[in-house]
Amino acid sequence: MPIRPGWLAPTGQTRQTTRTTALGAGTPAGPFTSRSGILPGSADGTYRVGGLSMTGSGPMAATVHAGRAIVQGRPEQGAYPVALDGDTVLAFGDGDPLNPRIDLVVLRVYDDEFDGLTRYEAVLEVLVGKPDAAPVAPLVPAASLPLFTVRVKAGASAGTGGIDWTKDLTDLRVTIASVGGILPVYNNAGVPGAYPGQYQDNDVAHHLQRWSGTGWVAYPKEIGGVAPQGALSVGGYTGQYREHNGVLQRWNGTSWATYHPPVETETTTTGAVALANWAVVSYDARRTRGGLCSMAVVLNRTGPQVDANSAGNINDEPLCTLPAGWRTALSMDAVASDGYADGSAWISSSGQVTLRTWAPNGALVNGRNVRVSATYILP
Repeated sequence: MPIRPGWLAPTGQTRQTTRTTALGAGTPAGPFTSRSGILPGSADGTYRVGGLSMTGSGPMAATVHAGRAIVQGRPEQGAYPVALDGDTVLAFGDGDPLNPRIDLVVLRVYDDEFDGLTRYEAVLEVLVGKPDAAPVAPLVPAASLPLFTVRVKAGASAGTGGIDWTKDLTDLRVTIASVGGILPVYNNAGVPGAYPGQYQDNDVAHHLQRWSGTGWVAYPKEIGGVAPQGALSVGGYTGQYREHNGVLQRWNGTSWATYHPPVETETTTTGAVALANWAVVSYDARRTRGGLCSMAVVLNRTGPQVDANSAGNINDEPLCTLPAGWRTALSMDAVASDGYADGSAWISSSGQVTLRTWAPNGALVNGRNVRVSATYILP
């Protein structure tokens, strides 16, 4: 492929050279191509895209309004700058008697040098869709910019009320911007960027976005990053974080809330060892890393009955030992009960659990379960 310098050859410049070397109003789509699209703007600045808009002007007719666009052909063709300098009326055929159809309105460039269609012009065309119970729009031809689809109901005609221009017109226009400019998003939020560092203004998401090389991320903070102090007053997405007066905050969808990280925990059901006259029925413990431990151990009395006196005194009754790593930092009292009576158990820092008191005139009866539970600080 020849190098095509712009405005260099003294013998003149070909149309193709002019197109392929144009670097003005064009959003790159690759090293040698530009996006097809509409130049943004409206007469009073109210609308993001005013050019090549379309409004109904009759039951079966619509008007395409003035505007400017770029239509990219094949890479070797270059991009065609196109201007519609006045309003143009388009006519739509009557609807099929049985099924609806979808027509496609395009801005199309004919160039016989590349398409062999013996024409050199840019035109507005209505591509008529195929009537069907579930109609689809026609395919977009080469060197064309889709503008709108129009749904034509079955039986639609001037005599039956025609096309409902408020419901059956779908805007397909997309925007372009000068190289290095911020692209105003319009129907093209998900179109990949052309280079890392490209920017687009996403009006739906209400923020500026930067192309990272793999996706559009919010600016000035990357998605997943912590926004610095003063950068955000409102979050851009649920789960976003910011630094605020020395406190990490998380956006919950409606407001900023102080972030409390989830507590990392471990659980176990093994490791408790019964002592004489007792059998372990179950053991459940849960601990935080370097913090607290909550445990409950259930033991069945397998030895002879032990009776408490009227003051609730019994000889110390060793019950079990707790596993290493799940023991209290300081010896402590815990609650014990068998459903008939209760008492106090002593948990030592060595892990032994000993029953020390029982209900006055109560008894530790063979075959009954005694439950001991406690919460304590780990070493």
